[in-house]
Amino acid sequence: MNDVNDSFGTDAPVYVISVAAELAGMHPQTLRQYDRLGIVSPGRASGRGRRYSMRDVQTLRQVQRLSQEEGVNLAGIKRILELEHEVEQLREQVFHLANELEAARRAVARRGRPARPEGGTGGVRGELVRRTRVTIFNTAEPGSAEEPRDGRPGADGSGTDVPGQGGPAKGGPGRGGPGRTEDEQG
Repeated sequence: MNDVNDSFGTDAPVYVISVAAELAGMHPQTLRQYDRLGIVSPGRASGRGRRYSMRDVQTLRQVQRLSQEEGVNLAGIKRILELEHEVEQLREQVFHLANELEAARRAVARRGRPARPEGGTGGVRGELVRRTRVTIFNTAEPGSAEEPRDGRPGADGSGTDVPGQGGPAKGGPGRGGPGRTEDEQG
């Protein structure tokens, strides 16, 4: 039996219902009932006949144990199996996420960036840092001696507006920028 299992894998649907029932120690009608209830759903052959895998047979044995030894009803058994399946999927997801995290840490290390020490105030070791560029716009009142509203210094480098030299002249187009009061905009 293990030779067949090894050559096909535990999920290969190879056993007809009579063989699966014998391997699980159950009656074939019980397997049909479990299939209808969605407790153990085997694969299907081209002629729609049920084909059970070794994993299905192991699940049938677990169902029998939960029912006979633990006294769990079929609805409870179905929920237990669903939760076990969910836990298996979550473990697989955690495994893949851990691999991705490790790959990201290796990529950061290859770039030559030192990882932050553990226990330090800098955060988690190997933490990726996102850098953001911030642009600050001048909100000075028009006519002040500060940089013009467009943020560029004048042509003479003094930071004042010179008509035709990188910014609007006083009173020209472009009035009404940030930093003006309601009275000035009127």
